Amino acid sequence: MDRVIFLVDMNAFFVTCEMTRNKDLIGKPSAVAGDPKKRTGIILAANYDARACGVRTAMPLNQALKLCPELVVVPPDHRFYSEMSDRVMELLSHYSPVVEQNSIDEAWLDMTGMEEHFGDPVRAAGLIMDDIRETLGLWCSIGIADNKFLAKMASELKKPLGITRLPGNDYKTRLWPLPVREMYGIGKKTEEQLSEIGIRTIGELALADEALLTKKFGKAGRVMHDHANGIDCDPVTPRHHEDMKSIGKSVTMSEDITDIDTARRVLMRLSDEISTTARKNCKCGHTVQITIKYSNFTTITRQMTIPPTDISKRIFASGCELLEKNWDSRKPVRLLGISLSGFEVQSEIQLDLFSDLTDESYQADGKEEKIQKAIDDIRNKFGKDKVSWGTLLKKSK
Repeated sequence: MDRVIFLVDMNAFFVTCEMTRNKDLIGKPSAVAGDPKKRTGIILAANYDARACGVRTAMPLNQALKLCPELVVVPPDHRFYSEMSDRVMELLSHYSPVVEQNSIDEAWLDMTGMEEHFGDPVRAAGLIMDDIRETLGLWCSIGIADNKFLAKMASELKKPLGITRLPGNDYKTRLWPLPVREMYGIGKKTEEQLSEIGIRTIGELALADEALLTKKFGKAGRVMHDHANGIDCDPVTPRHHEDMKSIGKSVTMSEDITDIDTARRVLMRLSDEISTTARKNCKCGHTVQITIKYSNFTTITRQMTIPPTDISKRIFASGCELLEKNWDSRKPVRLLGISLSGFEVQSEIQLDLFSDLTDESYQADGKEEKIQKAIDDIRNKFGKDKVSWGTLLKKSK
């Protein structure tokens, strides 16, 4: 049986997420960008009305506003986008038991043998597209092929709201005339290196000497040659929470900071987010690491080992300890990040043989876990913004 692989790619994901909760953005050139008030930062996502004016992802915001003065700009809300991504992946799991998330806004589905449930592949893709649009208010494009690479390439051929199927050798007609830079996995540097040996299109790459490519690029050369010839044997592999090596969050400041109290509040929010993710995935980590990027773009990382935990208060305390040891108020900070790693399966975490269960430290640990669980329960029932730590509350003026 031939494989049937879908790549579901959300269209203008960040800005379309914003449109689901702000209907005033619909029909207007809109974009998600760094700091709308200060007109700084870059475009993270632009809707198709904005793209019609020439606005593109990664474009400086001030340049975008020159091209499109009426552009409506909203600041990014990555927590919200992550939540919407989870909802998309949950919806996709109703159509296939084998879903591999490739990024926050796209995933492969192995739809082999699912025809009896959803009809032929094009019809099934239409059902998925309509479900995402009607249930979540989001747009997507879907590529259909017999392998992951071609499905990804097919998804790029028609946007927005496009369904593209690449059967048999149809990829030669559709893909070979395209520049190599259009091929999934090839960046600017590789494009330049291929150009040096006279390869400028995907078709030229497909017909090139594989030995020459392997000599120049190693294993990647063979993979590029296979992909250009429509060959990809990589299976769709669901990514389970067991595969996680670390959980981290970082944030780039709207303006550089030198105040350590502000930095602590940032770490508290980030610690809260990663601890929530850790508990959701049954992870307890014993390594906390912070990242500090300064205004001159130099970066330092510092880490420490702690007893395994998924509690935000403990993660935050460790992050603060590292922060205080390495803080220099003479150096403005542009980015702060914190991560938890060194995971142990929770059921495998054991008490020391000589530990006293009446010890105050264990009682304190149990109390913190109860508080954390109560917070989780409230958030799950009423929403994530209904309860927060006092550290994150703004002082009344």
